[in-house]
Amino acid sequence: MTPRTGPTAPAVPPSPPVLAGGAPRAVSSPSWRLTGAELRSEAHAAATELARAGAGPGSRVFVEAEEDARTGLCRLLGADLLGAAALLAAPDWGEAERAGVLRDAAPDVFVEGSVRADPEPVVPRGDGESLFYLPTTSGSTGRARVLARTRRSWWYSFEAFEIGVTGRDRVLIPGPLSSSLFVFGALHAMHLGCEVELLERWSAAEAAEACTRATAVHLVPSMLRALLAVLERRPRLLAACRVRRFVCGGAKSDEELRSRLGELLPGCELVEYYGSAEHSVVALRGADGLLHPAAHVEVSVGEPYDPAPANGPDELWVRSPLSFSGHLESGRLCPAEPGFSSVGDLAVGSHRDGFRVLGRGSAVIETGGTLVVAEEVENALRAAEGVFDVVVAATPHARFGSLVTAVIEPEPGAAPDPVELRRVARESLGRAQRPRRWLSVDELPRTPSGKPARDAVREWLAAEGTASEVAR
Repeated sequence: MTPRTGPTAPAVPPSPPVLAGGAPRAVSSPSWRLTGAELRSEAHAAATELARAGAGPGSRVFVEAEEDARTGLCRLLGADLLGAAALLAAPDWGEAERAGVLRDAAPDVFVEGSVRADPEPVVPRGDGESLFYLPTTSGSTGRARVLARTRRSWWYSFEAFEIGVTGRDRVLIPGPLSSSLFVFGALHAMHLGCEVELLERWSAAEAAEACTRATAVHLVPSMLRALLAVLERRPRLLAACRVRRFVCGGAKSDEELRSRLGELLPGCELVEYYGSAEHSVVALRGADGLLHPAAHVEVSVGEPYDPAPANGPDELWVRSPLSFSGHLESGRLCPAEPGFSSVGDLAVGSHRDGFRVLGRGSAVIETGGTLVVAEEVENALRAAEGVFDVVVAATPHARFGSLVTAVIEPEPGAAPDPVELRRVARESLGRAQRPRRWLSVDELPRTPSGKPARDAVREWLAAEGTASEVAR
């Protein structure tokens, strides 16, 4: 499984080791295109430039956010050639978040701007245990952490991610490579030999245009919802759409979204998977609607090694060679504990029979002595007419502890009807789950990968935001 390396620099630049011998047919965006050979050449040029700046085996390289995804990708692959680990800065980090990431990552080399070195083939360095990538957690439920993953964990991830995509596909990556979800989708497709198209930033309109060229797309449910809305409004793009497979991570899609996809693009497959920055791919959704562990992965709902099965929701634990090696604090790698680990998600079910993820434990609301899982409420409310997306969080309350609060992003040009919202809540949710407070915002805050930023919503509610109330 380990790519071969020679003692001297070869005449033809080899693929970066993380691709495990694979190479894309081409990589492009709406403004540029590289053949696989040209990409390898630029990756080696980036490696040459990084080596001159002092990077080498074991180094940590901080890649500044660039408008051009090509630069970030080539620097990521160039660092891999040297046996160094790269951290791709997110363009929307605030000052405090950026400072925290820099403090923990303590990079050895900083790079920005386009690659300027001449292409010079370099001898790949390192092995499967070399740190390759320093992802940051999304911050959707808390402050970002800097994680560390090895090449070998990526090789296992490629093996485990059997989703029907082949080297004949053209794969669209419509979000920034600073998100681990999108960089994984890009490298997986490159490893398979696909042609890969990158969008510099998320745009539903640009993604809809790109779907006339792509056969597979990586995204999250909110992106798919926005993309389908564009296709619905633009019959020309809908008729020209070539996509046969949407690969959806980040959160579970709801029944309304799956039905909408089936109506607009009959025969198009929706592949759903569950994972995290810490554990990479954990499970794929089966025909039974449940998640089933990917190859090499073990899961436990409830404390591992506890012989008594969990009765109801419990914490999900994962043991996997795909997982991260640890996290960085002030430049020091704090190794992950061996065995099972958890990111705090709640689940029901089992490894053998399949399971459902209910959401992060920190997204559970205690109200009047009852625990309410926010994502269950959100999935129900998205079926209401006029609701594009919704985040359910807690508003502090003196008597009940917390009030279940729904913060709604309306469909473009539409406002949700308070009567319809109450009807959907009454018919789909238990009494304790029904929101007691309804708020509307023009747009929900989002992480770089497109997921709603729950932590930002909670902070806003705690500070008593000024959004208009749409129903009582």
